[in-house]
Amino acid sequence: MKSALDWAETARANGRVDQAIEAASRWIEGFLHRRFYPEVGTRYFTFPDQYARPWRLWLDDSELISLTSISSGGTVLDPATVLLEPNRSGPPYNRVELRIDTNSAFGSGQTTQRDVTITGLWGYSADDTAVTTAASAINSTATTLLVASSAGIGVGQLLRVGTERLTVTERTMAPTGQTLQQPLDALQKTVTVAVTDGTAFALDEVLLVDSERMLVVDIAGDQLTVKRAWDGSVLAAHTGSAIYAPRKLTVTRGVLGTAAAAISQGATVYRWDVPGPVRTLCIAEALVTQLQQSSGYARTTGVGSAARQVGGGTVAKTQYGLSIESLREQVYTSRGRKARVRAV
Repeated sequence: MKSALDWAETARANGRVDQAIEAASRWIEGFLHRRFYPEVGTRYFTFPDQYARPWRLWLDDSELISLTSISSGGTVLDPATVLLEPNRSGPPYNRVELRIDTNSAFGSGQTTQRDVTITGLWGYSADDTAVTTAASAINSTATTLLVASSAGIGVGQLLRVGTERLTVTERTMAPTGQTLQQPLDALQKTVTVAVTDGTAFALDEVLLVDSERMLVVDIAGDQLTVKRAWDGSVLAAHTGSAIYAPRKLTVTRGVLGTAAAAISQGATVYRWDVPGPVRTLCIAEALVTQLQQSSGYARTTGVGSAARQVGGGTVAKTQYGLSIESLREQVYTSRGRKARVRAV
């Protein structure tokens, strides 16, 4: 969002971005009728004796990614007798079915209420990507995690190390252990940064040299090609300066039903990936919110089909986020949870 708006790195700007993204995220959950992040937990359901198919249990808004255990009336059911459906397109799974060629059955308790207990991973998807490794070991109570690279990790993102999930609440600069191997002058055309070990850096990582930020756009051996004066910083000359990168993460441990555990040095850090269309819509909604606020919710989007003729001239018609209506429709079609008709 900050890249789209070309905003410099400031605490005030970060706060506004956080608020806009939070509002957009919650709106999208309501609009699409589902939550996308993976959460470990136990949920309870009324057994389906009132339905036409007593072996089928609809999960409704509690979509399942994977099943850990299931019981009915305190009786544990064999997972081998449980089918997660729809098997051709899930996860997420919107129902569980008991194989009708087995003796497993729902409704063995004294009441229908909360008779079925399901423990598993809930949400839309658990797709994640390995983005870096832990640069140092930490115990289960530490809230600061040093990583080998900050590219692809931002504030608010959901990470996974082993079975533990963590959320990033802040990202600050940390020493990379390297210094400039050649002086840099204060010219925009000087874009080559010589380092000791180029493999310790990653594309799209932001470096801090003295008070100037630089964006890494290419790496050739131990030569980094950068964009100077990045993120609102000031172009300056540097000689033998230490190189910093935003690799110090402040994290919330053991989130979404997981337990905090010790993290060893070199452990792989995974980033949970929001489905592409949903991520695009979230950024777009956050942008609209921010731009509408700055214009008092009366922003003019332009002329064309939205214009009207007055006295022989063209007058722009004020619109309210109309430019992303098609995006909303596309995302709802591809990722929204639709209504269904239940047999009774």
